[in-house]
Amino acid sequence: MASTNTNIDSPSNNLLLITPLLTSQDTVPGAVDFNQNPAFRSNTGRWRSAAFIIGVEMSERIAYYGVSGNLINYMTEKLGQSTAMAAANVNAWNGVALIFPVLGAIIADSFLGKYYTIIGSSLLYILGLGLLTLSAMLPSLSCEKTMKHILGCSHDIQNITFFFALYLVAIGQSGHKPCVQAFGADQFDGEDPVESKAKSSFFNWWYVGLWTGSLLGIGVLSYVQDNLSWGLGFGIPSIIMVIALLIFVLGTLTYRYPEKRVGRSAFFKIGRVFFVAARNWNSVDFALDDNHKTQSVLPNHESEQFRFLNKALLGPNLSEVAEASCTTRDVEEAKSILRLFPVWATSLAFSIAFAQTSTFFTKQGVTLDRRIGSSFVIPPASLQSFLGICVVIFMPFYDCVLLPVIRKFTSKPAGISMLQRIGTGFFFAVVCMIVSAIIEKKRIETALQHGLVDLPNATVPMSICWLLPQYALFGIAEAFTMVGLQEFFYGQVPNGLRSVGLSMYLTIFGIGSLLSSFLVTLISKLTSGGGAETSWFSDNLNRGHLDYFYWLLAGLNVVGLILFMYFTRSYIYIKCKESQQCEFAVPSDLCWRMKKKASL
Repeated sequence: MASTNTNIDSPSNNLLLITPLLTSQDTVPGAVDFNQNPAFRSNTGRWRSAAFIIGVEMSERIAYYGVSGNLINYMTEKLGQSTAMAAANVNAWNGVALIFPVLGAIIADSFLGKYYTIIGSSLLYILGLGLLTLSAMLPSLSCEKTMKHILGCSHDIQNITFFFALYLVAIGQSGHKPCVQAFGADQFDGEDPVESKAKSSFFNWWYVGLWTGSLLGIGVLSYVQDNLSWGLGFGIPSIIMVIALLIFVLGTLTYRYPEKRVGRSAFFKIGRVFFVAARNWNSVDFALDDNHKTQSVLPNHESEQFRFLNKALLGPNLSEVAEASCTTRDVEEAKSILRLFPVWATSLAFSIAFAQTSTFFTKQGVTLDRRIGSSFVIPPASLQSFLGICVVIFMPFYDCVLLPVIRKFTSKPAGISMLQRIGTGFFFAVVCMIVSAIIEKKRIETALQHGLVDLPNATVPMSICWLLPQYALFGIAEAFTMVGLQEFFYGQVPNGLRSVGLSMYLTIFGIGSLLSSFLVTLISKLTSGGGAETSWFSDNLNRGHLDYFYWLLAGLNVVGLILFMYFTRSYIYIKCKESQQCEFAVPSDLCWRMKKKASL
């Protein structure tokens, strides 16, 4: 007996007995540290690591909005472009900057990983900002003051340098934008009850950090650009982006890194599903049998959708399911991506409206009385910072005050569902566009009453504060919709495609910006039959009709909201764990319809 007790109590045996218990309780499933060892919950991830990443996002947003916030004024004043052309160029650049993240996400999820993709893209980002500063600083490349209002007055080399640098910034952002947020969310374990709740709050505070940076970038740097110099206004973002990279590197040893999975990337597998299904297009459509349904990552109700993808299970002879073809899990994960498309498509109207906050909203402000006191003049682009102010104020109020109250009524950890949150933002966007149209009509009438219709450079005797309601309403709309979209496209995709999921969210605003550019160009041509002054987007806004354009956008957003409600009324949420097992939350209205159908 003594011999047995001695063996049990020996240090080596105690270590063997205790170590597995510590590993199972303290390590994070599916995560490793920088040295590729299992990540311990006590010294990696959570809010300590997330704070570094939120700081990086704040710095990057200062840099990005320091460039984009006042870009339309740089193009009209320094490059001599017309209002319509400048708005189209800004929207096109924003579109590219928000579509390219798909490529960055593919590189991150399939090759480099999020960490190294962020490092590489940040270096490109810094290079682009440096060249942008150079294009604005060199005296030999500047327009002559006497020619600055003439279209195309700048030298070709200035245009080439400027646009090359501008699109290099877009390429740099393509790797930075989808990976930083996904990497931040990876710092929380979705399977742990405490960290799962913290992850939901992370998306709220992420957006607070995002708009805090945006607020500083728009408010401060637009003043520097308008009152000091464009070279300094572009140079400061370059320095800040260097600081952002340093902040990110400082947290290297504290981060949790997704464990590298054996085999091909999830993106490759899902892409192969679409390829094989297309190859087998002429085969007979079929449903999954019971054996395959047991392997499904979707509930039966959802597994029956997109049955044409089941053809990816067939071998080359199109006669039977082959082991060499795609797996059932691959097919079902491809279906889970397609399920997101209705939300993606119905969000485009919102994104078109969002594109106006950095273009026509700013040009409206140029025409109004911007004086505060006797000497200080508000830069028109800085009014965009009011969006950030609204978000920064509203998000903590929502997270700390409204959310606990909503949780008591709904018994849901998130308070309201992601789709309900998105739809609420769509509603506020409709109200914003209506208010914007009314205010613009008031501005035109004021110009007419004071005989300023044919004086485009005259200040309309109407305070710039009249624009605050439309900024405030869109700020609230963003607080609901954008956070909801980020959480939705992160949580409703397979674990290996979360960067791609967030890049899908970004493409909503990229495509929206391109659609806005197309709409502006098309409407400008259609309404310029009587000359440029008759265009809705006339360089003389007093003769333009931005109010008509805002009414059009209000109508588009009403249609978008109705379609959104129709397509998402019975959406089933998927919660994928790190173990690749999935849980499903069925909406109560769907449960009622299923019970009713069963009783008939």
